[in-house]
Amino acid sequence: MIHTYYIIVNPTSGMGKAKRNWNKINIFLDKYKIDYEYKFSEYSKHETELVKEAIRKGYRKIISIGGDGTLFNILNGVMIQQFINPLDIEIGVIPIGTGNDWTRSHLIPRKFEKAIQIIKAGKTIKQDVGYIELLNENKSAYFNILAGSGFVGHVVHKTNKIKKVGPLAFALGTLLSLAGHKLNTLKIHINDEIINTKSLLTIVGNLKYTGGGMQLTKNPNSQDGLLDITIAKHINKPTIIGNIINLFNGKIVNHRLVSNYKTNKLKIEIQDKGDSFVIADGEMLGKGGYQVELIPQAVTYIVP
Repeated sequence: MIHTYYIIVNPTSGMGKAKRNWNKINIFLDKYKIDYEYKFSEYSKHETELVKEAIRKGYRKIISIGGDGTLFNILNGVMIQQFINPLDIEIGVIPIGTGNDWTRSHLIPRKFEKAIQIIKAGKTIKQDVGYIELLNENKSAYFNILAGSGFVGHVVHKTNKIKKVGPLAFALGTLLSLAGHKLNTLKIHINDEIINTKSLLTIVGNLKYTGGGMQLTKNPNSQDGLLDITIAKHINKPTIIGNIINLFNGKIVNHRLVSNYKTNKLKIEIQDKGDSFVIADGEMLGKGGYQVELIPQAVTYIVP
């Protein structure tokens, strides 16, 4: 007899918090009569394979215990499996990572019991999903929150090297990136328009928060069928430093050197030889140009 839920636990999320708190979470799961099988992921992107295995076994309700990276891998497992329509899978989240921007955007509390109560209630939405392909590498991915390049990609590149410092890693990565990042010259295809510009960063957003609470897009809505685009142009380092607070309160999108767009697809070509790191949901994908399209109403999530 198959259980109702298949739970995927990333034991390294939150610097090992998921593993340390599993027994406590288990008590709440039993309290609310969540009938489940569970697996701990064992290596990078293992969650994607576990999802495909769960769906093949007949599971239709998946619970992610981890952060945005764990959920990113679970989303990709749901989207690339070929057994059933991805919309037939319901995904719930118990947040444990350091960022938790997906749950922050959907107002899911970090307290384990409250998150489990939401899963038990079973209210769902159908969320849009982004799909990104690198132009010069054979790499692609689906994403929930945000994709982008430029300064934000450089920050993730630096942060990944210093993750062991914990929650301050992203802030430290930002400071380190200020010293080494250079503007890229881009050719941007958007809404039948071509924009040639030097750019600090380009953000393709689907939800409100990223990077542990930063707000880098103007009007993101994960159910409107459109991506929210932010392009920061000739912004120098002193201007970045002077606007750090505005990265978190959302005011950066109103800066005179920042342009905002709505679209369902985007293509970016790099016109120089500088490094341009590309990310999706905080995960490093590669370098260079890329194209993004939106898949409307693509996946089902359990929300408050």
